[in-house]
Amino acid sequence: MSDLTGPDTYTGRVVPDGPCDARELPALTIRKLAVSEMHNNVYLLTCRATKRQLLIDAADFAPRILDLVRESGEGLDVVVTTHRHWDHIRALEDVVAATGARTVAGTDDADELPVRVDERVGHGDRVHFGEIVLDVIHLRGHTPGSIALAYHDPAGHTHLFTGDSLFPGGVGNTKNPGQSFASLIEDVTTRVFDVYDDDTWFYPGHGDDSTLGAERPHLPEWRARGW
Repeated sequence: MSDLTGPDTYTGRVVPDGPCDARELPALTIRKLAVSEMHNNVYLLTCRATKRQLLIDAADFAPRILDLVRESGEGLDVVVTTHRHWDHIRALEDVVAATGARTVAGTDDADELPVRVDERVGHGDRVHFGEIVLDVIHLRGHTPGSIALAYHDPAGHTHLFTGDSLFPGGVGNTKNPGQSFASLIEDVTTRVFDVYDDDTWFYPGHGDDSTLGAERPHLPEWRARGW
């Protein structure tokens, strides 16, 4: 039985071992699933015209992810990894092996993944599946190759999948060696907030969603506090 919650009930609030939440757009269905003790978000995007599918971050619990894939469309065409961190890739090998999906990741993170990356992408590239096109946004700082994906709904606003680079309340963690707050806040400002409208809905790698309009007033605060 599918755990699709319906087109009018999407909140983006999901918990591990709970059902996914789903948003029905005219051309695209977005399903959000939480997995693991770290409450990682996994996103399954289904082209409504073709039933072809793309997965964002095969984070953990491959059997649960594969069940959702089987319930929701016609196989899995693409797995995009937003960044190299271990909690976002624990199910990647198993999901790719089971589906034969094409793998996509940011160029500067690709060599750190446990699978061969078929398509290395950078800022301004595009990822295609079915009749859907996603724009790639390179956001440097959380990891060197972190990417976000933007879907421009012709009938509505932009939908942005930000990995661990942007959350409600701030940018991603930059306190570990090799990370850079200055780089990440600059890229999030110039490549996200300066480009997309306030009604852009974004879907992070953990926790609840938000909109750019809700977060934009806090950018000076984030810069001042340094995280």
